[in-house]
Amino acid sequence: GLVGQHLSEHPDVRKVGFTGSTPTGKQIMKSAAANLKKVSLELGGKSPLIIFSDCELERAVKMGMGAVYFNKGENCIAAGRLFVEESIHDEFVRKVVEEIKKMKIGDPLDRSTDHGPQNHKAHLEKLLQYCETGVKEGATLVYGGRQVHRPGFFMEPTVFTDVEDHMYIAQEESFGPVMVISKFKNGDVDGVLRRANATEYGLASGVFTKDISKALYISEKLEAGTVFINTYNKTDVAAPFGGFKLSGFGKDLGEEALQEYLRTKAITVEY
Repeated sequence: GLVGQHLSEHPDVRKVGFTGSTPTGKQIMKSAAANLKKVSLELGGKSPLIIFSDCELERAVKMGMGAVYFNKGENCIAAGRLFVEESIHDEFVRKVVEEIKKMKIGDPLDRSTDHGPQNHKAHLEKLLQYCETGVKEGATLVYGGRQVHRPGFFMEPTVFTDVEDHMYIAQEESFGPVMVISKFKNGDVDGVLRRANATEYGLASGVFTKDISKALYISEKLEAGTVFINTYNKTDVAAPFGGFKLSGFGKDLGEEALQEYLRTKAITVEY
């Protein structure tokens, strides 16, 4: 904290790039303002993943789980909320729970492990409170929501359904292995888009459908710096990465990332 503050405030440091939480990003901007320091910020996310009934369901289940549970959910672009079309909703949830039960929870250094411990105790406790809040607000806890009965800070892979837009777990990032599922009416493309965009974050997003026209329409309208179509977590060093809104500004990766660390000078010569 002290080192970061010093870098943000010191006049000899002309550029700060930060990856972390939105509140810390706001503090860095305040500190940088004193010297008009250039800043790029990659902050929090509540990335929506929209799954239509015309998707390849097995793939959507597999990739959807990866989108949430990869690295125990400690992933800035994790799918913070899944919108699943009504006609496949129940089957999707059933298949996800089936697959969770097959996951091996254990030592992260063991290559056969699917799910390791959370980063530290305070974070595990925060996740347990997050799940308690979801239950209190009326969401359905389908699976998990508890600490695993073994040494270490292990959280059960968790699934919530019946999540309404106003709920805390629909709005706030868990940064943990919590799948938050909301149902949407069959064929309601614009309705689900409105709900997906009704967040102050805009880091990543995803859509699963075999209809490429629909996928491209959704991609254009989603307010997020990254959109994955029929995949998730598939980043590339050549593709610019960064968020909109409270997820920050500026880019990591791609040619655009170089611009964050360059200055443009115009030189005019008369002779």
